[in-house]
Formats: sequence, C-alpha cells, structure tokens
Amino acid sequence: MEKMENVTYMQAGPVLIIGLPEEVDDHVCNGIREETDRYISAGKVQKLIFDFSKTGFMDSSGIGILLGRYKRMHHMGGEVLVTGEDAKIRRLLRISGVYQVVGTL
Repeated sequence: MEKMENVTYMQAGPVLIIGLPEEVDDHVCNGIREETDRYISAGKVQKLIFDFSKTGFMDSSGIGILLGRYKRMHHMGGEVLVTGEDAKIRRLLRISGVYQVVGTL
C-alpha cells in the first residue's frame, strides 16, 4: 500500500482501491490523477474503487478526477466504482451526474 498526501493506494490483482483524504480539492487532485494514471498505464488495473470513507469535502476538481478516470477506464474495458460516500458527497455526485457513469459499492 502506498500513501501520498493522505491518499492511499492498495492494489489487489486487477482492482485498485484509492482511499481519498478528508478534502478532495485542486490541491490534491493533481497528485491523485498522476498516481492513478501511473497504475492504469502499467496495464494491470481493470477496476478502480474510490473510497470516500474519510472525505467530508470535494470540489469540482474531484468530480473531474472521477469522470476523467471513468473515461480512461471505459476506453480500456474497465470500470470505476465509488464507496463510503457521506450524504454531502452522495448529493454532489448525484447532482453532477457522476452516478450515471460510475457505479457504487
């Protein structure tokens, strides 16, 4: 398991679980994007799971991370899931339309 700015990455076979920090904003999103893309580029990830268990705040850059990784994974035949969302994050994901393309656990 790797850790970066309170973001954790745990890979189990073709599944990559990304434990997100308390705040998912522009400050951390560039790092999340780069590190997640590094795992995807290695070619062994078929399912991304974004874990929001510790997240209480997310801005539009977080939405961009989810949609961008969805687009990349979808193109490769993979999938993106979210889990652990609290009511505020769930509402944001619903209003932004993320739930139309990203599954939930």
